[in-house]
Amino acid sequence: MQAATLLRDIFGFDGFRPGQEEIVDAVVAGRNTLAIMPTGGGKSLCFQLPALVRPGVTVVISPLIALMRDQVRGLQAAGVAAGALTSGNTEEETEAVWAQLAAGTLKLLYMAPERLASFGTQRMLREANVTLIAVDEAHCVSQWGHDFRPDYLRIGELRGMLDVPLAAFTATADAETQVEIVEKLFGGVSPATFLRGFDRPNIHLAFAVKDNPRTQILGFAAARKGQSGIVYCGTRAKTETLSAALGQAGHSACHYHGGMDAQARRDVERRFQQEDGLIVTATVAFGMGIDKPDIRWVAHADLPKSIEGYYQEIGRAGRDGEPAETMTLYGPDDIRYRRTQIDEGLAPPERRDADHGRLNALLGLAEALTCRRVNLLRYFGEDPQPCGNCDLCDTPAETFDATQAVRMALSAALRTDEWFGAGHLIDIVMGADTPKIRERGHDALPTYGVGREWNKRQWQAIFRQMMGRDLFRPDPERHGALRMTEAARPILRGEAVVILRRDTVTNAKFSPAVRAMVSEEDAPLLSALKAKRRALAEAAGGPAYIIFNDKTLIEMAEAKPATLDQMARIGGVGAKKLESYGRAFLEVIAGAVDQVHPARMKLAGRTEGAVYDRLLAAQADLARGPDGHDKPMSCSAAQLAKVAQLRQADADAVARVIGERHAERFGDAFLAVLTDG
Repeated sequence: MQAATLLRDIFGFDGFRPGQEEIVDAVVAGRNTLAIMPTGGGKSLCFQLPALVRPGVTVVISPLIALMRDQVRGLQAAGVAAGALTSGNTEEETEAVWAQLAAGTLKLLYMAPERLASFGTQRMLREANVTLIAVDEAHCVSQWGHDFRPDYLRIGELRGMLDVPLAAFTATADAETQVEIVEKLFGGVSPATFLRGFDRPNIHLAFAVKDNPRTQILGFAAARKGQSGIVYCGTRAKTETLSAALGQAGHSACHYHGGMDAQARRDVERRFQQEDGLIVTATVAFGMGIDKPDIRWVAHADLPKSIEGYYQEIGRAGRDGEPAETMTLYGPDDIRYRRTQIDEGLAPPERRDADHGRLNALLGLAEALTCRRVNLLRYFGEDPQPCGNCDLCDTPAETFDATQAVRMALSAALRTDEWFGAGHLIDIVMGADTPKIRERGHDALPTYGVGREWNKRQWQAIFRQMMGRDLFRPDPERHGALRMTEAARPILRGEAVVILRRDTVTNAKFSPAVRAMVSEEDAPLLSALKAKRRALAEAAGGPAYIIFNDKTLIEMAEAKPATLDQMARIGGVGAKKLESYGRAFLEVIAGAVDQVHPARMKLAGRTEGAVYDRLLAAQADLARGPDGHDKPMSCSAAQLAKVAQLRQADADAVARVIGERHAERFGDAFLAVLTDG
């Protein structure tokens, strides 16, 4: 199969990841395709590889310039004719794209959706022999999604105008968003749909209740010093203060948010791509355009907006398949803030209900009593087993029957007409003597003092978990007073029990073990390989991972290839990258490396390479004839390479490649090598 050959020779992979091959086959065959795959699951390959197999140009619609530029750089480094038309192009880059289009040599053309509004762009695409449209981050077409891009709505028109197949890719699309994608990109006609499992088993999942969040974040980062990470924050101000705190603690850190000017944001993106071990504190404005595969951890200093947002943000860690870690901090203030955001938003009522449902799913994950991954993947329609790679699998939760306590809390709210927040309700059930209680006569309520067996911190934990289970919601029209939801009524009626965590808020204990990327013995070599990669990246002015990602360097450090043939068998080392960087990295691993003819280099890692070497040895034995007294004679390296790749091994075929005169001396010996092997 041509795709499999290109996978090895261009991208340096011996096989597809699970689920990729059937998507590639569908796209190559020209079927309209929708693929929902986890972040880091290899989406890009599913349109880049078909673009090389199919004739003509594949147009890739992508939402962020930084992402496009990095993918184009990576493809060009692998020897693929790819280009982008973006506002960030230099004049020379744009001219090169136009020249390749005119010559018919360009295979992938990246552009932002905003360009589709231009009549000139539409005319150009009509004339450019476009045979496929690929849409990255297809969920941006969803009008009520947080990543909505109005110009994505033009893509369906473009598909109709060009009359070519369309392949759409996204990592997060619930059933509602899938319907929107089919309607707006595919004209309501269902495409071939591939729903890859959402599991990212290499990512460790963990949540912790806020207890001095800055200290918690600093402690988490300290245990992972030198590793690239992202800290997501709920406000722009927090990104700045937390970045400063990390810097003072000795980390390399910077901040990123939508209020910064464009150049400052680009500088942070560039630094994050090129530097090892940089931490970026950011709002959700950062990330969708970051294609960095070796982010080792993601922390949330504040609760995300929804379970989809959480999944997408943690999915930026560990895209190379190596171990990665996450930590999400949350507290009652986060829950109130997120509820208020939804209730005060501009969405219609049915959309607000859906957003509350998404937040509930995330809060259910935060307050889970058993395996986080089971809870997360069930939301996405899967039925997994406990993962062994989350905080609740590491240390099972200590639980208790909280039905009585929950009833006390609900009763206190109802008997005060649901006009008060958690603080006052806790004072009531604990029997506190406060002016507010005395003034309102709440010390006469039947629920006054019924919950003295629990202290204030325990009650705070109970109320937080009740909010997390959507038994209470803050009412924005009553200044955040807690109101009981329908979900609480069965508990009040004695029809349901409630099991909660015996949560000690003062001990938000959390610290998953830091996993070593390689053994202690191989760590110095991995550091040396990273230093070489950094030097080459700085010289090229591009992201380090475009040269080789961490996974490839780890395999090099463990396998320690000593020859270019062995280097070619390392995952991620394609033919072009072997030619460009193979010797440099081999020198780090093995010291001096023999010069290899370019014709032999192209056969590295293939069986034909070993055949070439045996042909060379046979030629050396006969260079002066069988007796060693004849005039020296030899074939060129290019001729030997052609002989090594002969499909039909016979004397006539060998003679056609090397000529009759050379065949007289070497023909029999070369044929013996070919048939021997």
